[in-house]
Amino acid sequence: MANIHPLATVHPNAKLGENVEVGPYAYIEEHVEIGDGTRILPHATVFNYVKMGKNCTVFPGAVIGAIPQDLKFDGEITYVEIGDNVNIRECATINRGTKASGRGVTKIGNNVLLMSYTHVAHDCTVGNNCILVSYVGIAGETDVDDWATIGGSSVAHQFSRIGKHAFIGGGCKINKDVPPYVLCGREPLSYAGVNIVGLRRRGFTSDQIRNIKDMYDIIYSSGNNFSDALAKIESGFPESEERDTIIQFIRGSKRGIIRGADTLTKGSID
Repeated sequence: MANIHPLATVHPNAKLGENVEVGPYAYIEEHVEIGDGTRILPHATVFNYVKMGKNCTVFPGAVIGAIPQDLKFDGEITYVEIGDNVNIRECATINRGTKASGRGVTKIGNNVLLMSYTHVAHDCTVGNNCILVSYVGIAGETDVDDWATIGGSSVAHQFSRIGKHAFIGGGCKINKDVPPYVLCGREPLSYAGVNIVGLRRRGFTSDQIRNIKDMYDIIYSSGNNFSDALAKIESGFPESEERDTIIQFIRGSKRGIIRGADTLTKGSID
């Protein structure tokens, strides 16, 4: 049974799981599903067509499921889908999808932290275990893959892609795709090495990290164009999840990937 504060506004048809907590002045519309153990704190808003998983927390001032800020939106039914164990901090916003995009849904994975004042626009996908630091804004149809971290006040151009385990510094303009496993920063946004600390924390071995670094040396510092670099990687490295993830991401990039900086950041992987 849900625990709904008497000063909250919850539509009687909203589906609330066991032990859901709804604080005073929170607002939940009719076509909403909220999983067991989730907490909707005071003054949070959940509009229609939102499905939220278990053990999430929505902090005061957050707004989930508002209609897209997209002139192509024509009042159609579209969705927000949020996984389990998601923390949505103060005044963060997550907009519904649009039919015009062909997606019609904005998705947030499991174990995600959206810090205060972050904005996830229409039809974005944020994977599992991602962190968007305060004041990050990702424009429509941006895809953020698993374990990616975006530093505070960074902004992503529409249709951008951010690869898994990537780490983007604060205050960056993301106008090209960010490949998996990398660190990047500066203006314009540039490759600055491999996310060694993050990969170690997630159990990558020294051999795996060394192979990732060697592949990015071919991509960014061997003088090859990207097509030639990928061909060398494909022929020169044994098949692995890391190799295939890098190759598939770069070959699938429509916006092009970030370029290398004049001076690459080096780091020991031993």
